[in-house]
Amino acid sequence: MSAPFLNRLATVRQGAYLPHWTLDGAIYHTVFRLADALPAAVVERYRRERAALLVEAGEHSSRDTHDRLRELFSERIELLLDAGHGGCWLAQPKIAELIAGALRHFDGERYHLHAWCVMPNHVHVVFQPITGHGLTVILHSWKSFTANAANGALGRAGEFWQKESYDHIVRDADDLERTIRYVRENPISAGLANWRWVWPGAMASASSR
Repeated sequence: MSAPFLNRLATVRQGAYLPHWTLDGAIYHTVFRLADALPAAVVERYRRERAALLVEAGEHSSRDTHDRLRELFSERIELLLDAGHGGCWLAQPKIAELIAGALRHFDGERYHLHAWCVMPNHVHVVFQPITGHGLTVILHSWKSFTANAANGALGRAGEFWQKESYDHIVRDADDLERTIRYVRENPISAGLANWRWVWPGAMASASSR
């Protein structure tokens, strides 16, 4: 694959508090989480640090800013998510399978899946939208359908997903390989033994090398 962030100009869309880079033909690593997956104080501190980084970058926000935001997310958010804060509804097999089924449903029709993992309180997806199906619309479809279905299955009401997601544009083939490896090994890193809701599976991938 080419190196889209190096060779072409990405569009920046400002979400409620996260900047989102979009690029035609790009492969994305997207993370979305349950509404209670992080303590409010942690989210607020992350918002302030991210805002300061963007102010510092100013009009020159580009690849370097993108990389620094990615590092900030990894340092501040990923480790806390793996600690299992909140209700962790996705740890229930029926809910995890519901989410996995939604991700697989339009594979090859609206997007191409490269990897995914349903963790207890968040979801990783590495995918490439097919022309005519934008990143925002795909994410909304996943989150809207699964929120309604999961709330029904759990007999609860209220916000299910955090409104924002984290999106990283995969830069090149090496970055894609690293990202897929990270996603498939996330359950192992978090101490989840024999975790079923990950594709490609860590053991299967290791045996093929």
